[in-house]
Amino acid sequence: MISRRHWLYGMGLVAGSGTQVVRAATLAVKAETPTAGMELSQYEPRSMLHVHESHVERSKFPCIDFHTHISGSTKSERGIELSPDREYLGTAQELLAVMDRKNIRAMVNLTGGYDNGLAEAVAKYDHAFSGRFFTFTEPCFSRFKEPDYPKLQAQAIERAHGDGARGLKILKTLGLYLRENITSGTLVKVDDARFDTMWDACGQLNMPVAIHVSDPIAFFTPTDRFNERYEELNNHPDWSFYGQDYPSNGELIAARNRVIARHPNTQFVTVHVGNFSEDLQNVGENLDRFPNMSVDIAARIGELGRQPVTARKFFEKYQDRILFGTDATPHGDEYPQQVFNDRLYEIYYRFLETDDEYFDYAPAKIPPQGRWRIYGIHLPDTILRKVYYENAARLLRV
Repeated sequence: MISRRHWLYGMGLVAGSGTQVVRAATLAVKAETPTAGMELSQYEPRSMLHVHESHVERSKFPCIDFHTHISGSTKSERGIELSPDREYLGTAQELLAVMDRKNIRAMVNLTGGYDNGLAEAVAKYDHAFSGRFFTFTEPCFSRFKEPDYPKLQAQAIERAHGDGARGLKILKTLGLYLRENITSGTLVKVDDARFDTMWDACGQLNMPVAIHVSDPIAFFTPTDRFNERYEELNNHPDWSFYGQDYPSNGELIAARNRVIARHPNTQFVTVHVGNFSEDLQNVGENLDRFPNMSVDIAARIGELGRQPVTARKFFEKYQDRILFGTDATPHGDEYPQQVFNDRLYEIYYRFLETDDEYFDYAPAKIPPQGRWRIYGIHLPDTILRKVYYENAARLLRV
């Protein structure tokens, strides 16, 4: 529909110049008319704001990226790793090139696997480049049905420690994928007593547990017009945990909290800002309750950066228990919020170190997690040193 302004403008031109001018005016109106039927995926709005833009090439202080994924299992089914054999997503040489440019002292590969696969990963990275890589082990869920599994898994932790593992990683496999018959049957709860010996073994060996039990709260709500992550879930429908027999986000966090409470001598890093970055008050209450709990910020600056005042207060209060992490995955281009490259780290540094306004939280043309932008929280040097390096170094004992 042509606006009244355009109609009057066109009529004025008709009176003054004739048919040729009428045609030019009509074309001008059409050029300004929104494209009919344009798909949302084609929409790439450009901000008209004129605000300061910083380019932070290197972190102000050396950092440890506590949350990366350098390797993965060669065989998985329905979210369960079924083989200890590893596939490697990036060579040490290409990783080190980015690390040196971006002032990354070390990377923690959380998905190091178990048994021979873990030993291979440790040898390939940790031993070959001492101090630059630290590898975590994972549970062997494929043996879960064996009657002596609790004992076997505790022994596996001891073996992993002997092979050089620096901690244990729990993917959301536990709580959302692992079932009584491995890939079928009833879901196994996060606080299942069969894992108690594993948690205790980690505590006895001073191996921190990086635990992921849930996802953004929007993943537990209907994928409809009210869902702020509609595009993300539409692109990845298997990421939705709404309905069926899935527990709620609240139930998952409550079960995790029971585990942390039962094992006060084990250090837990609740990744992705405690799996509830949308509610920092809730995360803070849990940190207050559990002295053996920390958080990392991996893949959640998109949430933190749109609540910069609250986020900065959170960092100020819990500065000794927040770890720098990105969820970086080499060559993971289909997930731009965590693809390992220079731009990813520059965005994280900009968020932490500057007071820039309204900038992209991921190196992508279209925001991959939600259509918003973020603001920097401009942390002081005392906090930056802790978040970038000191907190992780203390847990890793380096």
